[in-house]
Amino acid sequence: MRAITKTGLSRGRLLLWARYSASSVVATVVSQLAFALCYWFGTAAIVATVVAWFAGAVPNYVLNRRYTWGRSGQKLPYTIIVIGSAVTAAVVTSVTDHLVQPIESHAWKTMLVSGSYLATYAILFIVKFVLFDRLVFAKPAPAAENVEARTPVTT
Repeated sequence: MRAITKTGLSRGRLLLWARYSASSVVATVVSQLAFALCYWFGTAAIVATVVAWFAGAVPNYVLNRRYTWGRSGQKLPYTIIVIGSAVTAAVVTSVTDHLVQPIESHAWKTMLVSGSYLATYAILFIVKFVLFDRLVFAKPAPAAENVEARTPVTT
C-alpha cells in the first residue's frame, strides 16, 4: 500500500517529481550556460539554441532514463517532445533577439535573450513531465496472457 501525503500524492510520485526536477536542473544549467556563451560570442540566437539543446539533451535523457524513471523509454515520443521543445525555444529566442536589436548593450541583449530561452523551458517543465510520465516512460500494461489467465471464462 502506498503512503499518501497531505497533498494527496503518493510518496513515490513526490519522489519521481523531485528526481525529475533535479535532472531538469542539471540539464538546464548545462543548456543555459551553452546558450549564454554562444550568444555572448556572437552566435545567432537560433544556432545558440540548437547548440544549447544538444548540450542539455544528453544529460537530460540519461538522467531521466536512469535516475528519474529507472527504465528505458520509448524513443520516438521522447524525440518528438524534445525536438518540439527545441523548436519552441528557437522561435522564442529568435523573436526575442529580433526585439532586442535596438538595445545597445550586448550584455543586456545576452541577458534578455538568454532569459527568454530559460523562460521557455521553465514553462515547458510541467508539460514535459506529464508527457514523459504518460507517454515516454509509462509503465507497460500487464501482458494480455496474464489478464486472460486471471479472468474467469464462462461457456
